[in-house]
Amino acid sequence: MEITGSKAQAYVEHYTSPEDALLREVAQYTYTHHAHAQMLSGHLQGKMLEMISTMIRPKRILEIGTFTGYSALCMAKGLEAGGVLHTIELREDDAATATGYFSRSQYSSQIKIHIGEAAAIIGELNETWDLVFIDADKESYINYFNLIIPKVRVNGFILADNVLFHGQVLEEEIKGKNAKAIQGFNDFVLQRNDVEKLMLPVRDGVYILRKLH
Repeated sequence: MEITGSKAQAYVEHYTSPEDALLREVAQYTYTHHAHAQMLSGHLQGKMLEMISTMIRPKRILEIGTFTGYSALCMAKGLEAGGVLHTIELREDDAATATGYFSRSQYSSQIKIHIGEAAAIIGELNETWDLVFIDADKESYINYFNLIIPKVRVNGFILADNVLFHGQVLEEEIKGKNAKAIQGFNDFVLQRNDVEKLMLPVRDGVYILRKLH
């Protein structure tokens, strides 16, 4: 299911500031060479991530799911001087691609990539997070949330991607393990009283959560 019609998508992208040259290169490479290019955040969502990061000026960002590095490069633009973005990627080939782009950016010294299982790596990172972006395996979203929420500062933000999961969560009967997992995560978050919630139909759906206490 197409969440945002192609005409509306083209219109809003026309009125959105363009990607910089490196982001454009990441996108072009991914769309041309990667079998799962649809996972890329892309222009509109990437600019939203950049805007949010720039507004809150985080010192510590955690990204769960690096892919080819596009979203990390977007969020890194908001880092305070001396701030660090930690990003976790399971697949070594994607991590290598992302690392190549990170090394060419002005944020190369501020982006730290970790390769392996996210749940284990999260436990090893002794940080207080200002901004977290969850965009990895959908069946683990609730687990990731539970691991990171104690480490997010009050008024810090958690962003969860793909919360509409190609429109499958809108169906009367939700099929498929990933769609069911996302629906479970959405219901889980809805019942919590320790985060303020805003779900936006950007790309494949983004949940914006602010830690209250």
